Amino acid sequence: MLIIVGGVIVLLSTLGGFMLAGGNPLVLLHLSEFVVILGVALGVLIIASPGHVLKEIMHKIQGAITGKGGVGKAEYIKLMELLYELFLVGRRNGLIALEEHITTPENSAIFRKHPDFLAQTERREFLLNALKPVIDGRIKPDQLEELMTTELEAKEGEAEHPVHLLQLVGDSLPGIGIVAAVLGIINTMAAISDGPEVVGERVAAALTGTLLGIFFAYGFINPLANRIKFNNAADIQYLRCIMAAVTGFAKGLAPITAVEIARRSLDRAVQPGAEELESLLKALPTGAKG
Repeated sequence: MLIIVGGVIVLLSTLGGFMLAGGNPLVLLHLSEFVVILGVALGVLIIASPGHVLKEIMHKIQGAITGKGGVGKAEYIKLMELLYELFLVGRRNGLIALEEHITTPENSAIFRKHPDFLAQTERREFLLNALKPVIDGRIKPDQLEELMTTELEAKEGEAEHPVHLLQLVGDSLPGIGIVAAVLGIINTMAAISDGPEVVGERVAAALTGTLLGIFFAYGFINPLANRIKFNNAADIQYLRCIMAAVTGFAKGLAPITAVEIARRSLDRAVQPGAEELESLLKALPTGAKG
């Protein structure tokens, strides 16, 4: 929602200032300039992007506009409840007792309490892939941390591809605006014998091309890329929280301690309070074996 508010402020302040100076916003509506600038920008994006990244860009933009890209405090509390219950089963009944929950999470009594987590494929698979080698005993705790760190770095790099491409488009837009302006000047020179009114109108259209290129770049595209970058950081922090908890548990820490390490890895804006989280975890029906 905030991104829409920001976009409206950018648009209204630009048009409002122009109108206060005596300008008519209708003189900015030159369809040919929009066609050149937006069309070339789209072409640049298509040329620079593999197909799967184009789809990811659309997904990331949609998430940024709808506000679904971030992770809130409530989601972290639910995550820590899930982790705590899993760790308790492993501590009380042995790691092998976790196998049924990890192999078929959709049938797990613990995972079924958290349908939102189950629906998030990347998060679910990250947790399951982290716990599987712990249960099998195929890997040492220190090796698990290194393995998960490598996976996180790969995911972080992949998530940044849409950001880099949007920044490329944003950085290209002022130049594209100049191209539109030069085309407009060429068109003006071809009509210079038509009189000053026609020439003036076409020069205004050409200058509008430069304006639109800069306006779209710094008013919308680059800020949008930055918002997606923040959303990516939030997604990576969620996975990093899982890593902190699982590696702590794999090293033999008590479930409550492993979850506390995960809590402390979070930014303050989304971090549950220590006493709040502890009381919530202690209130869980932990007597069941899952």
